[in-house]
Amino acid sequence: EPATEAELMPKIVRRKSFQITPMTEAEAIEQMALLQHDKFFIFYNADTARINVLYARKDGSLGLIEPEIG
Repeated sequence: EPATEAELMPKIVRRKSFQITPMTEAEAIEQMALLQHDKFFIFYNADTARINVLYARKDGSLGLIEPEIG
């Protein structure tokens, strides 16, 4: 019998909680390096009062995701 769409969807196998300290983009870049998070870093942007995601791009530069509620 073929698998249903729900059975083919990836499942969450781990959940993680952590405290977020407000910081600037520059501080987030420093923390990302210090913690050796080589792919992404989630932080509370003190300048915008929003959660942001700092991420490493394939070319070695950084990108910033600034989510907005739609």
